[in-house]
Amino acid sequence: MPPTFTIGIEEEYQTVDPVTRDLRSHIHAEIIEKGKLILQERVKSEMHQSVVEVGTSVCGNIKEAKIEVKKLRRDMVALARENGLRLASVATHPFADWRAQEIYPDERYKNIVEDMQLVARANLIFGLHVHIGVEDRETAIHLMNHARYFLPHILALSTNSPFWLGMNTGLKSYRCKVFDKFPRTNIPDYFPSWGEYENFIKLLIKTNCIDNAKKIWWDIRPHPFFNTLEFRVCDIPMRVDETIALAALIQATIAKLYKLYSANQGFRLYRRALIMENKWRASRYGLNGKLIDFGKQTEVPVRDLIDEYLQFVDDVVDELDSREELNYIREIMKMGSGADRQLRVFEETGDLKKVVDYIIAETEVGLAETGAPASARKVG
Repeated sequence: MPPTFTIGIEEEYQTVDPVTRDLRSHIHAEIIEKGKLILQERVKSEMHQSVVEVGTSVCGNIKEAKIEVKKLRRDMVALARENGLRLASVATHPFADWRAQEIYPDERYKNIVEDMQLVARANLIFGLHVHIGVEDRETAIHLMNHARYFLPHILALSTNSPFWLGMNTGLKSYRCKVFDKFPRTNIPDYFPSWGEYENFIKLLIKTNCIDNAKKIWWDIRPHPFFNTLEFRVCDIPMRVDETIALAALIQATIAKLYKLYSANQGFRLYRRALIMENKWRASRYGLNGKLIDFGKQTEVPVRDLIDEYLQFVDDVVDELDSREELNYIREIMKMGSGADRQLRVFEETGDLKKVVDYIIAETEVGLAETGAPASARKVG
């Protein structure tokens, strides 16, 4: 049976004080508990109390996912406003200090902090996770091996974290550098079979490295509990349409790679060390840099490679009914990633609070229900 290519999307948001523009811990009962009343189990707390995570149900296609993601974000924007906060969709806060942030009092997070100490406390970052349904585990591990090549391209499109602790880091995705202090992150190795992957997990559990496979935090992983491939490489983008476009690209990537795999025409496998070279370039320069085309053994502008990437997946897009959503990738290339736009605002104003205002405004772009302009939305 071929994979279903279902989609699940998780977004992590910041709760921001509208006066100071700094991160502010949300009142758990107000935001999380009320959120659960509205959205059931699709909203949950994260380790830091200024983080809210939402997740869709299993969606059959990108159009279903778009409706759900927009509703989740719209409801969380309204809930934040009702409680004197603003929602910000950005992968690092421009100037907040992680040392001032409260940890959510949960046994799981307490254990992570105990295990990883300062590395865990400093992990004040916000990502986008996309799940694609691949039910057969043997197929999933092979598709993961091939999909690794495209992770730097996807990261470059999503870059949205140029600032850290009030400084311009010079990177388009500083979130990557914060997160790779954790063990078991970044691009995974190649696994010849599902059995070899399982043996790897069993060894880590047996030797007390991890207690379960959820502590594998690679940029792509077979989800330990769902029959999905989970892409974890992305910064959370500012606009919901960027999230949808990235999810559509990720789904099309897996569908195309499966098409090749099922015809015995696998995509070429590259060493982790080579793909990591491209990941560094994507995090440093985003859309304005060059990645290495390993086949040609030459540097190529990222935008040219993304054009090639879109052509590569083109023959599965209409089957997935995702052309409209995927076309927004070209819009991202025109307007720049979130990092590019943040940096432009900072260059124009010299004021990181103005950057936060811009992020909050962008977080709400495209959320208006059909027929209702954004200014007319009821936000409490």
